Amino acid sequence: MGQFGIGQSVTRIEDLRLLTGSGRFTDDVQLENESAAFVLRSPHAAAAIKGIDTAAAAGAPGVLLVLTGADVAADGVNPMPNMFPVKSLDGTERPETYRPLLAQERVRYVGDPVALVVAETLAQARDSAEMIEVDYDVLPSTTDTFKAAQDGAPQVHDNIPGNLCFDWGKGDREATEAAFEKADHVTVLELVNNRVVINPMEPRAAIGDFDGDKHTLYTPTQGTHVLRGAVSGILNIDSEKLRVVTGDVGGGFGMKIFPHPEQPLVVWAARKLRRPVRWTSDRSEGFVSDIQGRDHVTRAEVATDSDGRFLALRVTTWAALGAYLSHFGTYIPTEAGTGMLNGLYAFPAAWANVKGVMTNTVPTDAYRGAGRPEAIYCIERLVDKCARELGLSPDEIRRRNFIAPDQLPYTTAMGDTYDSGEFTAIMEDGMAKADWAGFAARKVDSAARGKLRGIGMSTYVEKCGGGNPEVADVRIDADAETITFYMGTMSNGQGHDTSYKQIMSDRLGVDTDNMVMVQGDSDVVPAGLTGGSRSVTVGGVAVAKASEEIVEKGRRVAAHVMEAADADIEYSDGTFRIAGTDRTMGLFEVAKAALDPANLPEGEEPGLDTTATQAPEAATFPNGCHVCEVEIDPETGDVEILRYTAVDDFGDAINPLLIAGQVHGGVVQGIGQALQEHTVYDEESGQLVSGSFMDYRMPRADDLPFFEFSMRNTPCATNPLGIKGTGEAGAIAACPAAINAIVDALSADGGPVEVDMPATPDIVWALANRGRMAAE
Repeated sequence: MGQFGIGQSVTRIEDLRLLTGSGRFTDDVQLENESAAFVLRSPHAAAAIKGIDTAAAAGAPGVLLVLTGADVAADGVNPMPNMFPVKSLDGTERPETYRPLLAQERVRYVGDPVALVVAETLAQARDSAEMIEVDYDVLPSTTDTFKAAQDGAPQVHDNIPGNLCFDWGKGDREATEAAFEKADHVTVLELVNNRVVINPMEPRAAIGDFDGDKHTLYTPTQGTHVLRGAVSGILNIDSEKLRVVTGDVGGGFGMKIFPHPEQPLVVWAARKLRRPVRWTSDRSEGFVSDIQGRDHVTRAEVATDSDGRFLALRVTTWAALGAYLSHFGTYIPTEAGTGMLNGLYAFPAAWANVKGVMTNTVPTDAYRGAGRPEAIYCIERLVDKCARELGLSPDEIRRRNFIAPDQLPYTTAMGDTYDSGEFTAIMEDGMAKADWAGFAARKVDSAARGKLRGIGMSTYVEKCGGGNPEVADVRIDADAETITFYMGTMSNGQGHDTSYKQIMSDRLGVDTDNMVMVQGDSDVVPAGLTGGSRSVTVGGVAVAKASEEIVEKGRRVAAHVMEAADADIEYSDGTFRIAGTDRTMGLFEVAKAALDPANLPEGEEPGLDTTATQAPEAATFPNGCHVCEVEIDPETGDVEILRYTAVDDFGDAINPLLIAGQVHGGVVQGIGQALQEHTVYDEESGQLVSGSFMDYRMPRADDLPFFEFSMRNTPCATNPLGIKGTGEAGAIAACPAAINAIVDALSADGGPVEVDMPATPDIVWALANRGRMAAE
């Protein structure tokens, strides 16, 4: 590829391999003597299991093993874990939701695993699963998030009365209530953040293997060590006796961070059979078994004074957790996102109450943005409604209430400290690039054609790039002139191979062709995690630190070999040089010399291999302004996005081209949720109605305009590279921008309206024609 510096728009190194079919995904792993697994799933949303008869299935052709909940209990297999404790306002800890790998006495959602069948072929496993007779006593179910928390709703778990797993709060409740008491105006907004199915291009898959001593799990992940810890704990094995291997990953979006039941199931089955066991989800299976996202019902209020300045924010959210608590499921609606309800605004006081609700649905957990999109959608919808009620423009109410640059660093009412940003300037940049001033003329033109035109903005901030440390383990092969670095983070489309090498190339002045990144093998890589827009902000800093340590040690070794003072050694473009002379040593030459103790200064260890750790001291806070312009056909309810403008602050950018790609992808996912994607359960039966792409619409290329993307960056003050997270920004900003634009278009005639996601044509048509329908 060449030698590249930080800030250059370099095309992705990995693209040629992936686009020419040379990728190695889990499906490409072929082990000798493999068997095939099929999971029998519950057809009911809630039922008691009176009995299971597996005799016919066990005797079917090709069948090797049939496992049920009874085998789970007999083998002492542990339940699926939930890793995040939550304490309710009354001081009580949240209860556990016992979730065995295979259902035992109860099933609690359509898709709940009931039995695992392993056979010589998938067809045999599938056919024999149909022979299993399960005696179900169907029970009432509850799938609606708000209704599940009301009196009289069917109870999902006996130990969780009223289906409320926790009643949690954040902020200053007393100060918030006092501010509302003295407010001149209070705006109230009730909204729904719709449930979405994650649908990565590569479905979930898992291959278990056991050699008599060590277990191996091949599966797509966002960090192998999280899965190793979880699966080894479930199966009661030493984590060192489990190797987790991940090749290329076709999209994760949070869902592939944490374990699903099928991963420990195939490892357990492989140990029992002493042969590899493969399971791969098909798309229909994914709809009823993959962790899902969002699903909140929210009541939000903002108190203002007579000048339209914010006095306080008060938010209550009912957050669906599904039938069981997933790995990070309780963290997402609480600590992960609630702080971002503050937005970019100087609220003197704020209070958020989150009620965790159990429902007879697929469990929820992290989905791109993981709590932050839900929070920003809430505050940006609320701010727009407040502006309409006060007779202010969307930009004016924000301008009056933004945190000013001279207030930074600023500790918000929710307790986060924003280190950098130019919030008013970035909004004005967004408006200028979107030609906000020319919108009125475009609206007239649309009206002349019988169309409704609207424009909406969202300003956002995201807390990301913190969490656990990341390690860069760098090793130099002097003879081969290669640098191999081992990372615990796991690329699933972000371009880590490019961005990490770009950082190393910048610091070492070495061609990226001389670098090899190793990821995805728990036996050789350090612990790490991709998620929360943290790979480059934490892992990239570790790479930079390791590179700098190599240069500093190399400088000392070169000085010793060339008999010069350390201070006289300069380094650039992969070469150590005695200042003012032509005496030089290349990096690989110094690395080779460093292997001989005779060439080392006293106290130096042999070699230039280095391990560097970045433990983030604080989060990063990327922010920006997105503007969406739509046109609505009132005859059909069709919404066309005419233009979409994004201006973001990502700090010191490593690779603007990769950042643009991340923003584009996030915006598409946000627009998909805003206009199309909707997970629908039948309230009476608990059946998933939108269980395929025939009923669940994903965004397509012709639904979208070309995006206008630019950056107005202010360096981050909380990490040495000055960078901020980028991967989730588009998904955070897009939903409120799109819905605010639709509300603007529909509110022009017939008074203000509110719109919940997804704004599908039938909903938009009814709102666009509400005056005519009322008259009729």
